[in-house]
Amino acid sequence: MKYWEKILNDIKEKAMNEDLWLSLGEGALKIIAIFILSGIFIKVGKVMIENVFKVRTRSPLRVSERREATLLKLLQNILTYVVYFIAFMMILSTLTIDVSAMLAGAGIVGLAVGFGAQNLVRDIITGFFIIFEDQFSVGDFVRIGQFEGTVEEIGLRTTKIKTWTGELHILPNGNITEVTNFSLYNSMAVVDLSISYESDIKKAETVISELLQEMPAKYEDIIKTPEILGVQNLAASDVVLRIAAETLPMKHFVVARLLRKELKEWLDQNGIEIPYPRMVMYSRQDEVTSKKAWGNELE
Repeated sequence: MKYWEKILNDIKEKAMNEDLWLSLGEGALKIIAIFILSGIFIKVGKVMIENVFKVRTRSPLRVSERREATLLKLLQNILTYVVYFIAFMMILSTLTIDVSAMLAGAGIVGLAVGFGAQNLVRDIITGFFIIFEDQFSVGDFVRIGQFEGTVEEIGLRTTKIKTWTGELHILPNGNITEVTNFSLYNSMAVVDLSISYESDIKKAETVISELLQEMPAKYEDIIKTPEILGVQNLAASDVVLRIAAETLPMKHFVVARLLRKELKEWLDQNGIEIPYPRMVMYSRQDEVTSKKAWGNELE
């Protein structure tokens, strides 16, 4: 009983100790202030980074917009990590934990973690080279393995790709071995146009060329006048002409649809027929009637 009474008395003494409550209150206020200041510093720092890149847009020595967007996201991420690390160290110091001893042992711990987290190290190294070599940037349309979409974010550890249907794929950088980038160079829109065998091919090519001359002025996504490459195929019921148009990166799908619409309307105006499936109806009753009539004549 004396033992438990002693413990209860110690608890009461500590609970009644004003200095203890003052130190706890002061520590809690410091921790709250650290969280608030860290959040403010991160927001202000991100705005400053954005303003720096806005100023660079007026500089004659600016880099490409793709690379600027990538570096902007990366620097904002690094700022967040650094501020959170410093805030964590300050909170530990507020809690009277010896931070210097922890930092001294961080080298040995980091070495041990490095051996155990080889995939993490590989992700970071690969992410660094993706950014350094400008393999792809934020906003590019890429294919990585089985995933194809727009790059939303590139970090030192992961890359985020958003497909056209809205799914967001997060890929570890260490798993990125092959990349197809569709946004670096102009695209090519290819349209196959069918005309009937009865149509005059030479006339059709002349009429189509007249329309194609007007397309670059009509649609800004088309870089230069589309070309008729010639007869692509002789099908069962139609002659297939192939048309190619150079477009801005990743605009070939849109341009191809516009070309098909314009070509259909233009050919209709010029009386050139686009073949379509036809069905011939055969009536067996008519055949029986014809045979009876033919038999009566023989008699």
